[in-house]
Amino acid sequence: MARIRKGAAVPAPQFLEDDPSTGYLPGRRWPVIRYGLVTLLASAILVFAIEWIVRGDFFGTVDFFLQPFKPGWTTIIVFALVLMGLDAVLGRSHQSLMIVAPLTLALAFVGHQKSHYLGDPLYPTDFLYSRQIMALMPLLVRERPWTALAMAVGIVAGLSLLIYGWRLWRRKVPILSRKGRLARLTLAVPLLAFFVSIMDYATFSWTRDRLQIIPIMWDQKENYASNGFALAFALNVPMAHVSAPAGYSDKAIDAIDRPAVAASVPDEKPDIIVVMSESFWDPTKLPGVTITPDPIPNVRALRSGYMFSPEFGGMTANIEFEALTGFSNAFLPAGSIPYQQYVRTPTPSLATFLKSEGYRARAIHPGTNWFWNRGAVYADFGFNDFRSEETLPPLEKRGPLASDASMTDEIIAEADASERPVFFFAVSLQNHGPYEPYRYYNPTHKVAAPISTWARESLLSYAEGSADADRGLERLIEWAKKRERPTVIAFFGDHLPPLGPVYVETGYLKDNVAPRKEPTPEAALEHHQTPLVIWSNRTGPAQDMGAVSPAFLPYHILTTAGITHPYYTGFLGALRERYRVVDRNLLLTPSGEATADWARQKDIDPAINDFRLLQYDMMFGKRKAAPDFFPETINGRTPHTS
Repeated sequence: MARIRKGAAVPAPQFLEDDPSTGYLPGRRWPVIRYGLVTLLASAILVFAIEWIVRGDFFGTVDFFLQPFKPGWTTIIVFALVLMGLDAVLGRSHQSLMIVAPLTLALAFVGHQKSHYLGDPLYPTDFLYSRQIMALMPLLVRERPWTALAMAVGIVAGLSLLIYGWRLWRRKVPILSRKGRLARLTLAVPLLAFFVSIMDYATFSWTRDRLQIIPIMWDQKENYASNGFALAFALNVPMAHVSAPAGYSDKAIDAIDRPAVAASVPDEKPDIIVVMSESFWDPTKLPGVTITPDPIPNVRALRSGYMFSPEFGGMTANIEFEALTGFSNAFLPAGSIPYQQYVRTPTPSLATFLKSEGYRARAIHPGTNWFWNRGAVYADFGFNDFRSEETLPPLEKRGPLASDASMTDEIIAEADASERPVFFFAVSLQNHGPYEPYRYYNPTHKVAAPISTWARESLLSYAEGSADADRGLERLIEWAKKRERPTVIAFFGDHLPPLGPVYVETGYLKDNVAPRKEPTPEAALEHHQTPLVIWSNRTGPAQDMGAVSPAFLPYHILTTAGITHPYYTGFLGALRERYRVVDRNLLLTPSGEATADWARQKDIDPAINDFRLLQYDMMFGKRKAAPDFFPETINGRTPHTS
C-alpha cells in the first residue's frame, strides 16, 4: 500500500466511474431518492427563509405557501432544479447551497431594507443605479447604528464561515461520478431553460398561468407579494439592462446637429392643461354597432388628429412617459415599463422645462399615488406637486370610480386660484376597465349591435364613460373661452379600451387583444390610434395633425402655446418633418409611407439614430447633450430616493 507523504494534500474521495450513485457513500440505500428529497427540503427551507426575510412576517409567509393560487411551491421546485444543476457543475452534492443561499438571502435582506426605507421592492435595475442601493447605508447607520455594526460583524463572520465550510466540504464530500453529474444536468438544464422561456410577461403563457405565476407589472408591490420575491425579481430581469446604442460616445453626441432654437415663452404665458383620458376612444368604430346619441360629439368636432399609442388595452404609464418626456419606448427593451425600471433620477420633461420658466407644474390623478410608481416618477420629472387620492378632497364617484366631472372641477378650481401660469398633467380614472355590465344605474345612451347581452351591456358601460369624458372636455373648453389668460388644452386617450369579448363578437379583432406586432401598417393604425385634441382659446383647435406618437405631443403642445425649446420644438420639430409615428415595430412618415421592422434593418435613418442616442445619453449616459438640448437641467441634479 502506497504511503502518503506527510504534508501532502489528502485527495478527495471519489466514486468509480461505473458507480450509479448520485453522491452518497456507497452502500447507502436509495441514493437518488435521498438526494432528491434532501435537495427539495433544502430548497423549501431556503425559499421560506427568503420570503420571511423580505416580508418580515412569519405568519404572512406561512399564508403565502398555504394559498393554492400563489406560486410558492413552483418557486421551491425551481430552486431545487438550480441547486441540482449547480451541484453537477461544482462536483459535490449540496455544495451549491453555499453559493445560492448566501446570495439569495443577502438579496432578500437588501430588498427588505429597501422596502422599509424607500418604500419600493428591490428591482434588478437597482444594481444599475448603485446610488440608490448605497442610499440605504447612511439611513441604516444613522437610524440604527447597532444594526449597522451587527451587519458589518455578520458579513465578516459569514464570509469567514463560508470560506471555511467551502474548503471543508471539498475535502470531506466525495466527488460526484460522471454519470451522477450528467443525470443532474440532463434533468435540470432543460426544465430551467423552459422555465426561463415562459417568464416574458409581455406574452401570454398557458404554462405560466397553470403554475400560478401572474405578472402584476402595474403594481410592483403586489407583484412581489403575490408571486414572491424570487419570481417577481426574475420577472423584472429582462428589463434590467439597457445597452448603449451602437456608436454611442461623446463624439457621436457632439455630431448631432444643434437646433437653432432657444428656450422662450411669450410675455403672457399661457396656462397649459393636458388631460390623458383613461382608455378614451371612439366606440362607434366597432363594426355593426350603433350608439345613440353620439357619445363623443365634442371630440369629434374638435379633433386635431390621433395619438398613436404604443400599447393596447393597458400599460398607461408607457404613454405618459412619452407624452411628458418626448422620449420613445421604441428604444427601450420590449415589455419594459420606464416608470418602474428606469426613472430613478431627475429626468427631463415638460414639467422640468416649464417650471424653469416660472410655471407651477402640477399632476392630478384621482387614483392612488403608488400606482405605476407615479409619486416617485413625477418628483423626478420635476413636478411641483402631485394631487392624488391621498391628497385630493373626496371626489364624487360615477360608478365605482372618481368621476371625470369631479376631476375637471379640481383642474378649473386650481387654475383659477393660481396667480402663476400653470402646467397641469391630469390622468383620469372613471373609465378604467374592466367594463362590467350595468356599471351606471342611469345610462343616457343606447347600444344596438348583433352581439350577446353581456357584450352589449359592457359596451354601454364603456360608452357612458366615454361620453362623460367628452363632456369633461366640453366643460374645460367653455371655461377656457371665458378666460383672459391664454389657455391651451390637450386631450387624448392613452390606448384603446380593454373591451375583450366585445372586439371578438363585433368582428373588430380575432382575439380579445390586438397582436403586439400587426400584420400591416393599416392594422396598426386601426388598433392603436385614439382621438387627439389640441386647442387654444386664442387660435382654436390645431388641424390636420394625422396620427402622431405621444413622443411628439410636447412639440405640438408647446408650438400651439407659442413656446420654443431646443429639444421639444427644435429637435422633435425637425424629426416631425420626417416621421409622425416612431414605434418599435413601425415608422410612419407625414405622407403615410410606412417602414415596418425598421429596428432590424442594417441601415437606420440617421435622424432616428440621433433620437436614440439623445434619449440614451439623457436617461442612462453621461448627459453630454444636456447643455444644448436640455439647458434647464444643468444646474444641479439630486438623485431621487423616495
